[in-house]
Amino acid sequence: MRGAARGQARKAAAGRVAWPATLLKGRPKQRGDLCWQQRQGQPAELWLVIVDASASTRRHQALAQTKGVLAELFDQAYCQRARLALLTASGRSAQWQRHGLKASAALQPWLQALGAGGGTPLISALEQARQWLQARHQRHPQEVQRCLVFTDGRLQRWGALQPMPCTTWLIDMELAPVRVGKGRLLAQQLQAEYQHIEHFKQLR
Repeated sequence: MRGAARGQARKAAAGRVAWPATLLKGRPKQRGDLCWQQRQGQPAELWLVIVDASASTRRHQALAQTKGVLAELFDQAYCQRARLALLTASGRSAQWQRHGLKASAALQPWLQALGAGGGTPLISALEQARQWLQARHQRHPQEVQRCLVFTDGRLQRWGALQPMPCTTWLIDMELAPVRVGKGRLLAQQLQAEYQHIEHFKQLR
């Protein structure tokens, strides 16, 4: 499945440049700044983004760095005409922010206002997301789903986890000098591809 996703990405970054979408982001300076016209017949994509915004993510500017990565990710979703679903995990419960809407500039105010605080209801968020993805797949069986989980892994304990029903990335936000390293364990249990926030660029 990951190989298919990479093949789709290579196909998208070819052909005709979508200049309106490209110029809305500013003057392009390198190939990566270009948006490409979606090929006819290419299946629609949905990107579900889960953001751990618990109090621990304030440490060492972890959430601030993540917000910069998210801004670039939203631009990428806009270029690829992908729909976005956003779920934040902070306080006592997970909160849905978007449900499969088209990526747009309207996401920027929400991103700027995103703050951290409270506990880490990440496990609950993951279960909600898994059920939501399964239900959406029943309604949109041709849609290609992707899930991205941003977390510093600062959880006390958790039980067995079920993998998401789609290709999943876990992006480790932990930036402390001495790291607990639970992000890798979460990625293994979710059968997700692991990447650290410092090295994450774009979806492949």
